[in-house]
Amino acid sequence: MYTALKNGLDEKRLRGYVEAVLSELEAALGHGFASPELLLCALTHRSLTNERGAKAQVPAGGKEESAGAGDNERLEFLGDAVLGLVVAEALYGLHPEWQEGELTLVSRQHMAEVAVAIGLGNHLRLSRGEDKSGLRHKATVLSNTMEAVMAALFLDGGLEPVREFARRYVLGEAAEQLAEELRHGAALGNFKSALQEHLQAVQAGSPVYRVKSESGPDHRKRFLVEVRLKAEGGEPGKPLARGMGSTKKHAEQDAARRALERLTAAAAKGSAPAAGSEEERAAE
Repeated sequence: MYTALKNGLDEKRLRGYVEAVLSELEAALGHGFASPELLLCALTHRSLTNERGAKAQVPAGGKEESAGAGDNERLEFLGDAVLGLVVAEALYGLHPEWQEGELTLVSRQHMAEVAVAIGLGNHLRLSRGEDKSGLRHKATVLSNTMEAVMAALFLDGGLEPVREFARRYVLGEAAEQLAEELRHGAALGNFKSALQEHLQAVQAGSPVYRVKSESGPDHRKRFLVEVRLKAEGGEPGKPLARGMGSTKKHAEQDAARRALERLTAAAAKGSAPAAGSEEERAAE
């Protein structure tokens, strides 16, 4: 796949490569890149640049120093900020009744699902070893790459293509779900309290949160947190769910949200929630 791409592609050949191979992705993004090297960089995992022994950077002007080189870590950082701005801007206009906390606590954990929806994993550029390991399908990698692509969109076309993509893929049902929760009195971003109250109501015990792993550079940390059910007077028992976030608190909230959804769904079906659900695997 893209691991076979050679170093030192000139601009003309690079443009031909992107046009021939990434046209499907550009169509999904709704944007044709004037600087395709930005998109190429956004799709490049650090394992590939480490494998080649070259780690070029993207200067402020948006051009790579060497075509086909450079990984997407700096773009991830920018993309997270750009996406946050666009989502907050949209929700501010769509829901004037929302207050500061409701606007700032919008979860973007479903970015991996968005990446899957547009087939982003098929275009991810990895080292041969990481490609064989299945890293291409990991939720964290897909989510980070999606943010890098948002940065590439911004650098190439400004905020408008990012706004359009967010309207099509990022907001939509997620924003409506949040609005529905508010209409029913749910405390947005306070899923830990909601889970605690639910477990107390059914006398099932209390939730215990543990950090399972940390990833990413210091300025782009990702935390994976697991919530377990602790029976009264006992040790933490079976896991309920896992969640991810840029801080431990955000990851705990995400884990609580996932656990509450699973418990609610299981109660509706009259069965116990199955361990190792699809949502838990998505957070890994």
